[in-house]
Amino acid sequence: MEMIVSTPVTFTESAVNELKRLMGEEDFNTTHKLRVGVKGGGCSGLSYVLGFDEKLENDEEFDFEGVPCIMNKSHELYLYGMQIDWQDGLNSRGFTFSNPNASGTCGCGSSFSV
Repeated sequence: MEMIVSTPVTFTESAVNELKRLMGEEDFNTTHKLRVGVKGGGCSGLSYVLGFDEKLENDEEFDFEGVPCIMNKSHELYLYGMQIDWQDGLNSRGFTFSNPNASGTCGCGSSFSV
C-alpha cells in the first residue's frame, strides 16, 4: 500500500505552470529550489517569501508536481494548508496566497497576522 504524504502548501495548476516556466528559463540556476516562507514585516506583521534559493540547514524539502520546494521547519506553523495561485489578469498579476492560518491580511495580500 502506497503512503500518501501531504505537502505543507499546495499550488494551483496556473501557479505550477508559471513556476515551471520560470524554471525553464535559460539563466535559471538548477541548484535552486522554490523557497516558501515568511519573514517579519509588512502591514500585518508577517510577509510571505516566495523565490528560488539554496537549501539551508533548517529547511525541509518537498516536491509539488515536479516543482522542488524548500521551507524552514519553523515556518510550517504559519503556512500549513496554504494554497498559492498565479493570477495573470488585467487587474492583478502575480502569485496570491490563500492562508487558512491567517487571522488577518492586509489589502495588498502579501502580509498577514496570526
